Amino acid sequence: MSDPVGKLPSELDQLPDRDTEETAEWAASLDAVAKAAGTRRAEYLLRRTLQHAEAAGLALPKLLETDYVNTIPTAAEPEFPGDEEMEAKITAWNRWNAAAMVTRGSKYGVGGHIATFASAAWLYETGFQHFFRGKEADGSGDQLYIQGHASPGIYARAFLDGRISEQQLDNFRQESGGNGLPSYPHPRRLPWLWEFPTVSMGLGPLSAIYQARFNRYLQNRSIKDTANSHVWAFLGDGEMDEPESTAALALASREQLDNLTFVINCNLQRLDGPVRANFRVVQELEAQFRGAGWNVIKSLWGSAWDELFQLDTTGALVRRLREVPDAQFQTYATRDVAYIRQHFFGANAELVQLAGVLSDAKIAECFHSSRGGHEPRKVYAAYKAALEHKGAPTVILAQTVKGYTLGAGFESKNANHQMKKLTIDEFKDMRDLLGLPIPDSAFADGQVPYGHPGADSPEVRYLNERRAALGGPAPARKVRQVALPAPADRSFAPLLKGSGKQEMATTMAFVRLVKDLMRDKETGKRWVPIVPDEARTFGMESLFPSAGIYSPLGQTYEPVDRDQLMYYKEAKDGQILNEGITEAGAMADFIAACTSYATHGEPMIPFYIFYSMFGWQRTADQMWQLADQLGKGFIVGATAGRTTLTGEGLQHADGHSHLIASTNPASLNYDPAFAYEIAVIVKDGLRRMYGEQPEDVFYYLTVYNEPKVQPAMPEGVEEGILKGLYRFNTAADLAEAAPAADAPKVQLMASGTAIHWILEAQKLLAADWNVSADVWSATSWGELRRDALECDEALLRGEVRTPYVTRALEGAQGPVLAVSDWMRQVPDQISQWVEQDYTSLGTDGFGLSDTREGARRHFGVDAQSIVVAALAQLARRGEVPASAVKEARERYGL
Repeated sequence: MSDPVGKLPSELDQLPDRDTEETAEWAASLDAVAKAAGTRRAEYLLRRTLQHAEAAGLALPKLLETDYVNTIPTAAEPEFPGDEEMEAKITAWNRWNAAAMVTRGSKYGVGGHIATFASAAWLYETGFQHFFRGKEADGSGDQLYIQGHASPGIYARAFLDGRISEQQLDNFRQESGGNGLPSYPHPRRLPWLWEFPTVSMGLGPLSAIYQARFNRYLQNRSIKDTANSHVWAFLGDGEMDEPESTAALALASREQLDNLTFVINCNLQRLDGPVRANFRVVQELEAQFRGAGWNVIKSLWGSAWDELFQLDTTGALVRRLREVPDAQFQTYATRDVAYIRQHFFGANAELVQLAGVLSDAKIAECFHSSRGGHEPRKVYAAYKAALEHKGAPTVILAQTVKGYTLGAGFESKNANHQMKKLTIDEFKDMRDLLGLPIPDSAFADGQVPYGHPGADSPEVRYLNERRAALGGPAPARKVRQVALPAPADRSFAPLLKGSGKQEMATTMAFVRLVKDLMRDKETGKRWVPIVPDEARTFGMESLFPSAGIYSPLGQTYEPVDRDQLMYYKEAKDGQILNEGITEAGAMADFIAACTSYATHGEPMIPFYIFYSMFGWQRTADQMWQLADQLGKGFIVGATAGRTTLTGEGLQHADGHSHLIASTNPASLNYDPAFAYEIAVIVKDGLRRMYGEQPEDVFYYLTVYNEPKVQPAMPEGVEEGILKGLYRFNTAADLAEAAPAADAPKVQLMASGTAIHWILEAQKLLAADWNVSADVWSATSWGELRRDALECDEALLRGEVRTPYVTRALEGAQGPVLAVSDWMRQVPDQISQWVEQDYTSLGTDGFGLSDTREGARRHFGVDAQSIVVAALAQLARRGEVPASAVKEARERYGL
């Protein structure tokens, strides 16, 4: 049953009304307005009242959508501080050269994107001229996340200011010769210019949020004053469909990141067509961001619309703008005035009357080109308001025309994302529109020329003066290399000497090592532990009270476990980033921390620990982003392997992350078996990433949750640990049942927890079958393969080098049997460089819920299965009778 007319919504009936008469008067007033002036007037008054209440700070639910008009009225725009004519000339040159470089490159078939920068040029130029702080000023400057498809415009600007040559422009997307420009923002390919890789859509906005958050983390921990650093993220409206784009909006508002501004270029087009077609993406985004607690600024209409809004005394125009879908507005930008008069203004009599006083030229200007994102005064007003807003991040929704100034063949066309070049005639039309002094003779060879006003021209002097005032060129990546001192050896000593009779999982060994390293006086504060919730699963609760969990608010409550030794302690200067259930967010944290050495000149040592199944498999795209951004740190896949995580089952059982990790050239992947191996790897990793000659690599370590006695480190194995392989023991080292001297021989090789299976198999082979087995620890199949590939490449240059794995196994007698808790493809990475007969056992297939013993028997990797496999190898060689294989299967119940 519906509520009676005039009755308040039922959910509000639960609230006591201290003055029902006053409430009734308010309702009666609204009814009177609706009756006398119409429901539209009543709606208008309610919206204005809610806006006023919000501005006054009253605790009311936010109005999620405002009218489809500019947030900042023309009358409220601040005075523009720049030389508009000069900035228009600079922007024109950049537009031209961006289009020219892509068009010239198209003859080589390398492509490029023209339309994105054409729509967003003023969004960038206004920032470069007035807002974006460079790296040469105090602090760290601003962090700019440039939209990937806009890269030609950024290169064009760097050409204008002299940082890029004409030859480099001609090598756009042709990098192999060493003097080219990468297609998109790739720091690894152009490390002096690009700071953040952004073209894997959705990762830019996610990373920008966590970068802004990490800036505050450094500030609150008194490591770097980042108060003047602002994060600017330039995004496409279609890009906002990516789930990562909006995954952390609530975090940004919850932590009041007013050092962050999103600029969304709302040209109403995706890669193949309209963004929302039958709907309105600007209004949708406004509701989404306002609902998440962001400050929203809409810059939709250019100054040509001022006259239309002044004539709209009934609100008919605003209502019509609010109801027209994106795809229709895209069409208006390409159709003649007669079409617009009929299909837009013909919607009702009020609009027909309004259009009657408008000239065709005015209508054409408004609907074809006049957008808030194309006018520097509008953009300046929005940016200034964003920086002045405190207590929340800001998103600027700027409407533009995709392909603006490129001519009728490009503007607002569905296909313009795939259009890679303009004709000579189209360039001449563009030249005339932009007013550039490029003569027809410059096109004599049939090629579009680059344009430059001269190094000492007024345009270039103005550009350089503005950038000098703002702290130097932008974008720019400037590394101030700071080597960290090596931690004291005492931090590593407990793992090197073993655990005695006590059992310890390698996950716990790693956490204990980091806990000791965090106590180091020189580098301890630079460790950044990151975990996507479940820190207790990985034994990290001991870090809670000592290091603290980062929270910009500190701890505003009494924790339920306050009376326990390892209680949940939050602190404003907390060191741990405990992210909740978001691997993508934790990975974005990790990237920000890994690259702090470049962004802020402050090297940090992050380690990100997670269920191994939910790392590379879930966020591998971000791992590539990390590599592109030249990040350094430790990724730790805990509860690794397909059989060690008892009872969890298929989707938790990781048997392939090392395969995925092996595809990334910057990732050094290790699967240590013992605690001392972890100590050696971490110590060397600190040297390689943070020492005097730092390398642009990161580490992936897999650790296990299976408690085992940890042996002391044998002598002379450090090199083998780091290179990926060493002999742990021989059959002669067995205390009991050592095989005869002339016994058949086999080499058992394993990584990670599988070392314990082959150690048991070694004993069974000796005691039951008189077979002599040596045990090898393969700490890194990937590093063995990397070294072997480098040897193969050297051979092509005439250098003869023997792979380390070949040298390590030289003289080892018998076949090699490699075993791991991973798919067989993981140890098979090295097979072609092993001179002995080689085979492997692994955990191919889906995981399953069972005990460790049951799962290992299921996959055929337990000790008994290893014995049978080793006997089968020897039987094929004629070194044991074939009947031994059958007998072993029966004896062990296989």
